[in-house]
Amino acid sequence: MKVLLLENIHPLAVENLERAGYEVDLRSASMSEDELIAALPGVTLLGIRSNTHITPRVLDNAADLQAIGCFCIGTNQVDLEYAAEKGIAVFNAPYSNTRSVVELVIAEIISLARRLPDKTQKMHAGVWDKSAKGSHEVRGRTLGIVGYGNIGTQLSNIAEALGLYVIFYDIADRLAHGNARRMLSLDDLLAEADVVSLHVDGRPGNAGIFGAEQFAKMKPRSIFINASRGMVVDTESLRENILSGHIAGAALDVFPIEPKAQGDEFESPLRGLDNVILTPHVGGSTMEAQEEIGYFVSNKLRAFQKEGSTALSVDLPAVQPPPLTEGHRLAYLHVNVPGVLAEVNNVLAAEGANVVGQYLATKGEKGYVVTDSTEPISENALGKLQASPHTIWLRSYSA
Repeated sequence: MKVLLLENIHPLAVENLERAGYEVDLRSASMSEDELIAALPGVTLLGIRSNTHITPRVLDNAADLQAIGCFCIGTNQVDLEYAAEKGIAVFNAPYSNTRSVVELVIAEIISLARRLPDKTQKMHAGVWDKSAKGSHEVRGRTLGIVGYGNIGTQLSNIAEALGLYVIFYDIADRLAHGNARRMLSLDDLLAEADVVSLHVDGRPGNAGIFGAEQFAKMKPRSIFINASRGMVVDTESLRENILSGHIAGAALDVFPIEPKAQGDEFESPLRGLDNVILTPHVGGSTMEAQEEIGYFVSNKLRAFQKEGSTALSVDLPAVQPPPLTEGHRLAYLHVNVPGVLAEVNNVLAAEGANVVGQYLATKGEKGYVVTDSTEPISENALGKLQASPHTIWLRSYSA
């Protein structure tokens, strides 16, 4: 079984998959659509990060591909609906780099409040500027968090410990942590926050949600941070607000267009601006986070391909059967219509299968059932199920 890992995925993932018997091809850069199409024949498992985009055209030319591992939080670089239609499981690491992103944001809040980017730039230029002008403590300031999910809530907790007041806005109903206050609208948050930090996901509806109108509603001399998705912010509008002095400082870790490989030139209208921190999408790039992501996602890929587990899959019905330590297993992905489970059980009963466990779930138009038996499922039973008009795929496993 071949595995293709792109974008400098942590060596622990390679070690984990090779130990499970896979042949792993590790590449340092992302791939274009054409490059993927050329590379994917014979590849069973694909590992990517945020710069490799999996389009319907790629999936149509990946006949051997069974699963995709996104070694990051986001999955908007994959056409999830089409992947589900093709029966290809997609996994990610929704929690593994949360702490790393939060620590970066906290460091940026303090650095910008103290105008450290400006100070250090002058020192490197040989200018001694010992002045408190424009420098502030963060204690007692108000942090506005837009997007109160896994990262937003942890940022909320740590910011409070530093003495910041925390307000948040989210389109979903989220439980407030500690003394954080929920705002009823984004405008309400912008009017009150001294620091605005974005932590939204990459759904298409979030594209361009923060532009000239939103910057104008922020408090004068406030700070802006984006460590979520590059496409949510109008960077030209941000540049104008920094140059005018309305925004006192900004930190961005993500950008609308990012270089594909190490050493490629980075272009942005924010380059060269005072008190602006630009980092190359490294929010989750700590050794600790990347090791944890490498371990977590590679285990999900292995468990799916070896045992049929779709636990925490973002596109297929999530089924977590127990480890296959004895006997045999049939995994069956099917169209979600009434009567399929009865059809499966009737076929197995007619072939004399001794079923000892069955685990199932549905999601949208897909259903997934995993059946354990003491004896191998007969070729006749497999043939009958394969011939069903409701079948997307079926796979059998043995302990």
